[in-house]
Amino acid sequence: MRLLVVEDNTDLAGQLMAALTGARFAVDHAPDGEEAMFLGETEPYDAIVLDLGLPMIDGLSVLRHWRQAGRDMPVLILTARDSWSEKVTGLNAGADDYLAKPFAMDELVARLHALIRRAAGRARSDIVVGPLSLDVVAGVASWKGLTVRLTALEFRMLTYLAQHAGRPVSKAELTEHLYAQDFDRDSNTLEVVIGRLRRKLDAHFIETVRGQGYRVGHG
Repeated sequence: MRLLVVEDNTDLAGQLMAALTGARFAVDHAPDGEEAMFLGETEPYDAIVLDLGLPMIDGLSVLRHWRQAGRDMPVLILTARDSWSEKVTGLNAGADDYLAKPFAMDELVARLHALIRRAAGRARSDIVVGPLSLDVVAGVASWKGLTVRLTALEFRMLTYLAQHAGRPVSKAELTEHLYAQDFDRDSNTLEVVIGRLRRKLDAHFIETVRGQGYRVGHG
């Protein structure tokens, strides 16, 4: 899953990036409202963490712009402590959740997982497709009841394919949701990771759909 962190405080932004990367997310960072507005409108993020007090363009204006442009990704806003009016205004502008500063990183990660689940139409934290079970919060994959060791990239790829089980997912779509903006996006890397997953699971579980991409859970 790919996230955007919009935060102008360098120290807090670094802490957020480290915590979210450690939680197996691919993470981009925007330090001001102008860059945030552009990235949120042009990149397919699975969720966004948005501070409201931003230079150049304030967070509420950025959020309203995204929603007016038809961008419906989940947005969690960061607000000042005890600022009830700020929370209400943010929610009315189209935010999906909020956290007041200071906050616990574990709570932020949990809330983001919940937002992404709801956006995908799931209530549970695990995804089950045939013999595959993924605990997205714990980062644990099981195949036919046995735990399978996966790298962070393998887990992200398998999670995305499982979330969209039954339909082909193109290489372009996988690339957009698996890698941060500054990552060297080589399509050959996808094929290598798919090959590793097939060896760890089953050669036929991840199907190649000619001209369309990869699919799990077909039929």
